[in-house]
Amino acid sequence: MHDAYRAVPILDNLPLHIESISCFNGTLLVGTRQGHLLVYEVRTGHGGVPVIVKLKKSIKTMFSKKPLVQVEAVPEFDIVVCLADNLVTVHDLQTLQTLPTLQRTRGASLFALTINRTTSVSGEVTEVLQLCVCIRRKLQMFYWKNREFLEMDSEMSLPDTPRAMAWCHESLVMGFRRDYYLMRRDGTTEELFPTGRQPEPIITAMGADRLILAKDNLSIFVDKDGQPTQKYASTWADVPTGMAYSPPYIIGLIGRGVEILTVEPKASIQEISLPKPKLISSKDGLIYVASTTCVWRLVAIPITTQIKSLLAQERPQFELALSLANLTDETEDDRLQRVHDIESLFAFQLFQEGKYEESLRLYSKLNAEPTAVIGLFTDLLPSEYRTRLVYPSPPKPIQSSNIERAYLSLMDFLTTKRNYLIQNKDSIEATTHKKLFQIVDTTLLKCYLQTNEALVAPLLRLKDNHCHIEESERILTSRNKYSELIILYQKKGLHKKALELLLRHSQRASSPLRGHEMTIRYLQHLGPQHIQLIFDFSVWVLNAHPEDALKIFTDTEIAEVSSLPRDQVLFFLEKSAEELAIPYLKHIVWVCNETGAAFHNRLVHLYRLRIQSLTQDYLSSLPEGQLPAAAGRETGELGQLRRELLVFLESSTHYEPQRLLTHFPFDSFLEERALLLGRLGRHDQALAIYTHLLKDTERANQYCERTYNQGGKEVYASLLKMYLQPPDPASLGVHIGSASSRIQPNLSSAFDVLRDHWHRIDSCRALALLPSNTPLADLEEFLTNVIEERSVELRKNGVLCSLLKGANLRAKGHKVELESIKFVVDEDSICFICKKRIGISAFSRDPLTKHLTHYFCMNDENP
Repeated sequence: MHDAYRAVPILDNLPLHIESISCFNGTLLVGTRQGHLLVYEVRTGHGGVPVIVKLKKSIKTMFSKKPLVQVEAVPEFDIVVCLADNLVTVHDLQTLQTLPTLQRTRGASLFALTINRTTSVSGEVTEVLQLCVCIRRKLQMFYWKNREFLEMDSEMSLPDTPRAMAWCHESLVMGFRRDYYLMRRDGTTEELFPTGRQPEPIITAMGADRLILAKDNLSIFVDKDGQPTQKYASTWADVPTGMAYSPPYIIGLIGRGVEILTVEPKASIQEISLPKPKLISSKDGLIYVASTTCVWRLVAIPITTQIKSLLAQERPQFELALSLANLTDETEDDRLQRVHDIESLFAFQLFQEGKYEESLRLYSKLNAEPTAVIGLFTDLLPSEYRTRLVYPSPPKPIQSSNIERAYLSLMDFLTTKRNYLIQNKDSIEATTHKKLFQIVDTTLLKCYLQTNEALVAPLLRLKDNHCHIEESERILTSRNKYSELIILYQKKGLHKKALELLLRHSQRASSPLRGHEMTIRYLQHLGPQHIQLIFDFSVWVLNAHPEDALKIFTDTEIAEVSSLPRDQVLFFLEKSAEELAIPYLKHIVWVCNETGAAFHNRLVHLYRLRIQSLTQDYLSSLPEGQLPAAAGRETGELGQLRRELLVFLESSTHYEPQRLLTHFPFDSFLEERALLLGRLGRHDQALAIYTHLLKDTERANQYCERTYNQGGKEVYASLLKMYLQPPDPASLGVHIGSASSRIQPNLSSAFDVLRDHWHRIDSCRALALLPSNTPLADLEEFLTNVIEERSVELRKNGVLCSLLKGANLRAKGHKVELESIKFVVDEDSICFICKKRIGISAFSRDPLTKHLTHYFCMNDENP
């Protein structure tokens, strides 16, 4: 409870019986039972206290001797409306002269006024005064124009005679003896609720869009549609007989005086003892209360004094103080500052009372400094920060049963604050912005660890995460959140610390970082700018799990892996894990389509070196007298590598054969040498190796087939020559014991070549290579095929020649026929299109229709 008003006597022991009152500005109108209208001028002094009350006019002759039961001033239109002797009269507000009488209102018992304001597109405000008069069980509507009320067409019937009535926008709320009704502009009515045991229904305007309706000792608040606007009704100490509204208070007349309530918060504020008050009038903050012979003015205690009183109570009334603070006549800046200060105290008080959700929502609305809010939680800020904070009283420790609820509320506040910092980055000084962001994110991390650990990783993964490194490292380590600590290091660019942590925990069975997979994934995402770090921390994985470790450099679905410098990776692998160099090169060649000659050459060299090493062990393991298997047909790794090398030499077009050839030994790798020679275009030497050193007719034929399809049309002639005229072994560039003796011709294989590939060999050249003593019987199939092919070709050419001769003759005959055609263009010839004479203009003639047309007409016709 506190004092909001004090009652100051205005009129005391008036000799007339007061029947109605109304007020505006500094004027008080008093209507009496004897028919007087008294006009008083009330001048106020400091604090709104009346100092001079002067009777300006006392008029009786213009009114009936009947009681003046209702009077209402309308200063906007300079009139006063009165109800006496069941007739509504209108008078000039200044002179009280009677204006045109409303004779149609005879029998009236009640009236209600409203001013409708509309704003045009141009911003001009139009005011229309409307009057509703209750005449027995009917309502008559009027509007004010040209200094008189004009009747509207609508007249509405009612179920009973209203005893109270008030406008709310376009709706009219009426109180009957038993119920309240709402009537809309279209005439439809709606029953609201009973009046209860109220002697008379009471309806009071509450601003422009709400009404207060009395029911027993309750006040119910409704809008223009009759819907309740408050969850709970306000309760009076006794059944009120009259009500008025002056923000933020409702003033009610009760038997022992005046009671003052607030709507929000719902509370009884003050009671003022007055003898038998029965009338109340309020306008523009001025409140008058009257009994039958006395009038008092309720003078408001200064708002600032009320606010101080409210905040000084044992249980401060912050909500009411805020309502009052918004009504002060201070400057806008001072008013906003006062509201801010009260709300800050209110937020702190809510926190002290354990209302954490409301408190943190209010702090968020105030855009409070995050340190001040976080400091309310005793374990979230370092001690050096906490000592700088000042609160109205020491913050109460949060009980363990409420800790989660409090932290959740803080999380909402911090999330809102974080979004604010992001949106206002440019308007906050850079150092302050970074510091605030760091405090917010670090505190959010602590809250998540207390309430929902699943949110820790998403917070740390944020691109703009500003968690304080040392503090976050400490709390994550203390909670054994090593996976989240890795994320923190990664986002802060502390890759070495992350990799060292992964290495330390890789062998701990109970650690979430155990094993090598997380190290591989981490290294894969570092990128070329951290290539040395990748090399340093991949060594242990390469040694322990070489196949998995190779993914660090070959998982091309990851952009950072694809962008690694391949030459540096290859050099590192050859030095640290030589056995992985070939798989790496195979990957970049076959999967990544690497075309660099250096990589292709290096792959061949590595194949050669590995095969040489394995070949020595293979040869030493063979039983005495057993010959080694053909290239690529060896067992185990040797055969696999040999086959891969042969396929690579056959398919790759990016290695340098001349440079590679010098590194291959002269006493082995004959198949590989043959491929390299063939790539250099030295087909004779390559075929000599296949046919005479390897004696592998199948591979020789495969070589010829491949070369012929690639454009080497003379390769089969070279193969035939190798069989018929073997080269000197010394010219082949190899040192093999069996190759030192002279190589003998292989006629049977030569005849097979002639038989199978006669159509790919020049027959004259082939016959020239054959020995002169070759039996014709051995050449029968070859010669038969050649002769038959030549015969078919000759016949084909003959037919083609005849066809061409016939076509030539037909063309000549057609030419003669065309040249024999003649026609005459004279002065009478006209154009087929425009119907004008051809004259000496250029013309054309259609060979089919024989029509003559101008050349330009023909072009227009066929654009």
